[in-house]
Amino acid sequence: MPAALARALNLALLVAFPVAWAAPLMRAGLLPVFGLSEISILSGIASLWDSAPALAALVALFALVAPYAKILGTEAVHRGWLPPGAKRWIRLMARLAMADIFLIALYVVVAKGVGLGHVETAWGLWLFTCCVLVSLLLSWRGAAPLPPDAR
Repeated sequence: MPAALARALNLALLVAFPVAWAAPLMRAGLLPVFGLSEISILSGIASLWDSAPALAALVALFALVAPYAKILGTEAVHRGWLPPGAKRWIRLMARLAMADIFLIALYVVVAKGVGLGHVETAWGLWLFTCCVLVSLLLSWRGAAPLPPDAR
């Protein structure tokens, strides 16, 4: 992948991730006949904050802070604003950013497994998944490769 394309995709994620955070990931409710509530990452964190603030802070770290820090850090390294040693922290942020997909999958499995409610996926889940996959692809393809001394 050409470096210019990788950087453009990385910068596009600065816009796409916030849209995905606010977009409906799923619709959930007791029965579809009574209407379903749309759940986004931001609304999930907000409702979680009322009952479990520590867990809400962890979800916010994994779903919001880590992916954005990885994107900004990668661009800062490419522009020379951060030393090459910062790539270790970017790699850590990349690993933390993948935990949010697990949390969403766990929620869907639990909600469907209980059998008390109805859960439908929405377009925001697809957008969020694409953002994470593009970010993962950029990491794998070497959008920010580590120099030999930083490994």
